[in-house]
Amino acid sequence: MTDDDTALPDERPDGDAPTAGATAAPTPAAPAAVDPARRRRLLRVFGALTAGVLLVDQLTKVWAVAALRPGERTPLLGDLFGLQLVRNDGAALSIASGMTWVLTLVAAAVVVVIVRVSRRLGSPGWAVALGLLLGGALGNLVDRMVREPGPLHGHVIDFLAYWRLFIGNVADIAIVVAAVLVVWLTARGVHVDGTRDGASDAAEDGAGAGDAGDGPADAAGRPAAAVDDGPGTARGRDGAA
Repeated sequence: MTDDDTALPDERPDGDAPTAGATAAPTPAAPAAVDPARRRRLLRVFGALTAGVLLVDQLTKVWAVAALRPGERTPLLGDLFGLQLVRNDGAALSIASGMTWVLTLVAAAVVVVIVRVSRRLGSPGWAVALGLLLGGALGNLVDRMVREPGPLHGHVIDFLAYWRLFIGNVADIAIVVAAVLVVWLTARGVHVDGTRDGASDAAEDGAGAGDAGDGPADAAGRPAAAVDDGPGTARGRDGAA
């Protein structure tokens, strides 16, 4: 039999606060904002690498066109490496030859995406990777826009011959190095904004451990507040007469 002043569990009004033992659902933590000064420094690194790769790529292409004869190989390390001027109207390894205008549009879209992503920079590694990637993409895009036979159809200047497999340029080297960096950073769980997957998991684990450790526990591991201290306490909780 229950006391008249004691409400049964199903008689509690809607919207009442949860009991002391109830645990609220965890709220996802907002991503940490990157310090503005740090972001400015990383953007300077990003911009310097982009400009450096673009400048070196274009200067070496100008030299190659002036100094090398098309199709004639100049060995530097035997068959391993040499110089051979080629005007490439396709992608790497002459893939998609004859679709230069499509490759030009794809390269332009890649440039736009990289610039947008760089606005969230908070990691030095990503600043280097994106700077190299953007510099390489712009180097080949400039060729497609300004070289013969005309805008959107220009041929990329390749002159670095590797074995007998393929011929590339400085922009291609920058793109390959950037791709390796991106894979490495992703494997380590490093994001563009500088956050890490492991760090967020550790923070959540620490918060959970703090909640579980509040107050003493009995031998079964239950918090002391949940232990029945005796008939008097049980009667006060259950409302038994």
